[in-house]
Amino acid sequence: MSDLHVGVAPWRSDPAGSAESLAAQGERAEALGYASFWLSESHFAARAIPQPLLCLAAVAGRTRRIRLGTTSYLLPIRHAVQVAEEVAVLDRLSGGRVILGIGRGFRSDLFTAFGVPSREKRDRFGAAVEAMVRAWRGEPVAHDGEGGTPVLLAPLPVQEPHPPLWVAAFGPKAVEQAGRLGLPYFASPIESLEVLAENYARHRAVSAGARAACVPVIRSVFVSSDAPLLQRVREALALQNAALAAARAPALRRSADADVDAVALIGTSAQVADAIARHREVLGLTHLIARVQVPGAEPAEIEGSLEALAELAAAL
Repeated sequence: MSDLHVGVAPWRSDPAGSAESLAAQGERAEALGYASFWLSESHFAARAIPQPLLCLAAVAGRTRRIRLGTTSYLLPIRHAVQVAEEVAVLDRLSGGRVILGIGRGFRSDLFTAFGVPSREKRDRFGAAVEAMVRAWRGEPVAHDGEGGTPVLLAPLPVQEPHPPLWVAAFGPKAVEQAGRLGLPYFASPIESLEVLAENYARHRAVSAGARAACVPVIRSVFVSSDAPLLQRVREALALQNAALAAARAPALRRSADADVDAVALIGTSAQVADAIARHREVLGLTHLIARVQVPGAEPAEIEGSLEALAELAAAL
C-alpha cells in the first residue's frame, strides 16, 4: 500500500486555548512525519475552537511542510467572501498548505446564536461554496457602483485555483450535496465502515459515478502492543459511543450502538495496518485523519500511540 496520506488531530487540549500548545503539537506532528495536522470547529463549550483558521495560522508559523486542515469549517454561519479572504491569507501564510474541510453544522443553538435559520443551512452552504470558488478564480465579488470597476479578491490563494475542499457530511442529503458540488466527501468518525461504503456509493451515484480520486476518512486510532491497555481504550470508547444515545441530533443517536471496532482503529501495529487495508479495499481510502486523543489512555500512552502510528504510516 503506497501513497496513503496520514494526518493527525491534536492529542492534547489546553483549557487556556493557547497558541503555544497547538503550535508545539503541529511541530511535533511534522517531526514525526505526519502529512497533515487538523483542527475541528466547535462552539460554546469548554476547550472549544470556534475559529480554527486563526489557530492554524499559529501552527503555520512553527512548521514548514505539514499540511494544515479543518475537519468541518462551518460555512452557513459565515459570509462567503470573508471566508474566501481568510482562507487565501492562511494559504499565503503557510506557503500553500491549506486543506479546507467544510460543513453545514447541525446544532440548533448554533444557528440561533448566529441569527441563521437552520432550514436555510443547506442552501447557504451551497451558495457559499460557489461564491468562494468564483472569488478564488479571480471573478468579481462586487462592482464599484452600477456598471463600475470589478472588485476582486486579494490576495488569492497560493494553490490554484484554490485549496482542496472536502465536504464533511453526515446523512444522505449532505452526502448527495457533496456529490452534486463535485467535491470529495469527508467521512464521519462515528459511522461504521459498512455505512461509509453506502455513503460513498451514494456520493458516486450523484457525482460522476466513478470512484473518487480523493477519499478522506476520520477515525479514532490507538496503536499499542499492551493488551490490557487496548481493552481499556475499547471500553472507554464504547461508553463514549453509548453516550450519543442522549444526543439531540437524530444522526448522532443512530451511531450510539456502533461497535467500537467498526468505527475506530484499535490494536497492535499489525492489526491497525490490517484495518487500514480493509478501509482501502472497501472505500478506496486515500487520506486517513487520525484522532489519537482517545478516552481511557493516559497522556504518555497517547504519546506512545502517536509515535507507533507514525512508524506504521511510514511503512505503508
